[in-house]
Amino acid sequence: MSGTKEIKDRINSIKNTRKITNAMYLISTTKMRKARNEYEKTKPFFDEINQEFSRMLRRVDSVDSNYFYSDEEKAGEKGAARNTCAIFVITADKGLAGSYNSNVIKETEKLIAKYKKTYLFVMGEYGRNYFRKHKIEMVESYNYPAMNPTLHIARKTATAILNGYDDGMYRDVFIIYTNLSGITEVVERKRILPLNRRRVLDRHMVSDVKNYEDFEFYPSFIDVIDNVVSMYLAGFIYGAMIDSYCSEQNARMTAMNNANENAEEILSELSVEYNRVRQAAITQEITEIAAGANAQKRKKTRKTGEAVS
Repeated sequence: MSGTKEIKDRINSIKNTRKITNAMYLISTTKMRKARNEYEKTKPFFDEINQEFSRMLRRVDSVDSNYFYSDEEKAGEKGAARNTCAIFVITADKGLAGSYNSNVIKETEKLIAKYKKTYLFVMGEYGRNYFRKHKIEMVESYNYPAMNPTLHIARKTATAILNGYDDGMYRDVFIIYTNLSGITEVVERKRILPLNRRRVLDRHMVSDVKNYEDFEFYPSFIDVIDNVVSMYLAGFIYGAMIDSYCSEQNARMTAMNNANENAEEILSELSVEYNRVRQAAITQEITEIAAGANAQKRKKTRKTGEAVS
């Protein structure tokens, strides 16, 4: 059985740890609120781009662009050529966020297994360390942290992915990130290239009559569409970065809150144990004092009896 000193040391240690986890909880709360506020400032701009993108696509039945599915691909005739893909993966820079990182990595490994060759664009130090440790090839020139997601990084990411796509290095492009749905983190895997005209239209429904007005495109419809694609992807990537960052902070808040609750339970148990051990020690001391007093009393009685005789 541990003594009172050992138990007290454990109590103090857990209290100190609880201070740290509580501070991390508060920091994550602040970071998530800040990221959401930054995203809300830019959201109207990208919403407008998405609406205009949909309005342009409504004017044609098909799009003859490298960034969209061709008729041959829809029919499955180019399946043999599509053995490579690019994957943009968003993890955290650190751990202590529950299963946030492991869920993203598991989904990434499933997708890697489906292709002969993959180009991994990994955001976040945790993911880079994992793939490097397991000798999974990454695009080493892409090296951005997950903390403090910005529109500048989103545009750089879209440009890096499009450069490889334009050079024919890969035909399929996926993004794997974490979406914060209510208070639950859900790993999402979405194909962002090539685009599907019908899905873009379904995602951004346009109901106003004015959205069907005629456009004049210069120098051509395809040139304009191809130019808008980069902004469209940058907006999507930025939203995914913010969602992932907020999910990370939410996961860390949950983990730290669980740690705080566990600390309270352990402290309660240790407090009971401390009081029990302390009471047992006091009882032992009282028993020893009483036994000593009785022994002295008997000794004194014997001496008195011997003196009388």
